[in-house]
Amino acid sequence: MEGKMQGLNILIVDDEPDILSILEEEIAEACLDCRIIKAETYEWARDLLATTPLDLVILDIMGVRGFELLEQAVRLNFKVIMLTAHALTPEALRQAIQLGARAYLPKEKIGDIVPVLEDVLAQEPLTTWRRLFERLGDFFDRRFGRDWQQEDDAFWKEFNEKLKTDGTSYVETPSQKLGFY
Repeated sequence: MEGKMQGLNILIVDDEPDILSILEEEIAEACLDCRIIKAETYEWARDLLATTPLDLVILDIMGVRGFELLEQAVRLNFKVIMLTAHALTPEALRQAIQLGARAYLPKEKIGDIVPVLEDVLAQEPLTTWRRLFERLGDFFDRRFGRDWQQEDDAFWKEFNEKLKTDGTSYVETPSQKLGFY
């Protein structure tokens, strides 16, 4: 994916300044000529989304009304990655998928941000989701419990079928570690 992380305009939205700094450092290391814009509030981010050309948007869920910002960013055709610590739930993951996010990354896995960004830039959305679940499926199983998809069985069965039929090869993870059928 060499060359994909060059000259990008990236908006990072989080109400925690230390998270903004960590993300900025991680991304700047991989993309020396990227323009990284940071916002700490919903209002600030909302205005930036409306007025700034962006290649990628990274949104916290809690503290900045991340799902509302996600809806706005998707309407503007921006590629969005959701980042969370407090909203790390199967329901929030499903909502991120349904609202059009390209990825969902737990803050505990912030060190994986660059490969996730590269996937979002280089892959179709379903391929990106599949690669994310291959990378983090075990994490989600440990965090949510092995049968976490069963509470919303119909959604996850349908989503899994989409992952299998998006025109690319499907790689089954161990155990269907994702809990997909």
